Amino acid sequence: MRRFIDIIISLFFLISFVPLFSIIGIIIKLDSKGTVFFTQMRIGKENKLFKFYKFRTMTVGTPNVATEELKDSKKYITRFGKVLRKTSLDELPQLINIFKGDMTFIGPRPALYNQYELKEMRTKVGVHKLLPGLTGWAQVNGRDMLNDCMKTSYDEYYLKNRSVRFDFKILFRTVFKVLRCEGIIDSGMGEIEKHTQETSSIKG
Repeated sequence: MRRFIDIIISLFFLISFVPLFSIIGIIIKLDSKGTVFFTQMRIGKENKLFKFYKFRTMTVGTPNVATEELKDSKKYITRFGKVLRKTSLDELPQLINIFKGDMTFIGPRPALYNQYELKEMRTKVGVHKLLPGLTGWAQVNGRDMLNDCMKTSYDEYYLKNRSVRFDFKILFRTVFKVLRCEGIIDSGMGEIEKHTQETSSIKG
């Protein structure tokens, strides 16, 4: 049933967003050199790799690591990329991944292929059995601000408590976070360290 819903909703939005995708694509091309879409191998269900889609927000040649691992991520982000990241519009191409079955709407965010520690932590607690999501419990509780241990804790909590009601709770919180542009790193590691110190427990 969930797969059927994913197909219908993702297809609806993909068709509806054709004009928006076109406008964003044109601005990206005018703003900086490189492709419109950024593709990357991510870890999916059962630790199988899949091709992950986003609108490109960084310059060509940026190290292929998670944003929070860049010493000065701000210098790699393009001018329009800052807008896309703050509004989370860069994530829209993942509707393609949802339509293909690589992802779902609610679930743990797919780790990069080279985030080995996060992969190991998630596998140890069984999170790898879930289909990765466009948004998830960790996303609405810190997003880029979280270290691997904290991400895994939130993902494990979701695994043990997931339900339709919980999914709607995450969805509503996601909308709220996106509107407030919260939890996005674009200037280095300081905010991660600050958030780590402030966060001491996982709450439902």
